[in-house]
Amino acid sequence: QVQLVESGGGLVQAGDSLRLSCAASVRTFSSYAMGWFRQAPGKEREFVTRISRRGGNTDYADSVKGRFTISRDNDKNTVYLQMNSLKPEDTAVYYCAASSGFGGYGLQSAYDYWGQGTQVTVSS
Repeated sequence: QVQLVESGGGLVQAGDSLRLSCAASVRTFSSYAMGWFRQAPGKEREFVTRISRRGGNTDYADSVKGRFTISRDNDKNTVYLQMNSLKPEDTAVYYCAASSGFGGYGLQSAYDYWGQGTQVTVSS
């Protein structure tokens, strides 16, 4: 069982930055690919980004490419999401997720474990 706890959300203004963290309670954190998803009010949960087990490979949704950066520290069992140049349309609950599988990381079904989410609100 893997428990994921997100933190770092909050209320910011457009153009500001935030860094989200997701701490995993698992001995073999490096065995999991990690992803971030988000869900805006009234919308489906959508893929934001993912990182490979050792951090060498990442993918981003087009809507955040160039503004968001995912990283991980396997010694600290933590994955991060650095969000810069935030826009009101980035407002959502952000979830981290862990995948023990291989491939299909843009799909929610690829992930075995999910955090409870952290709210990010960007005002204009």
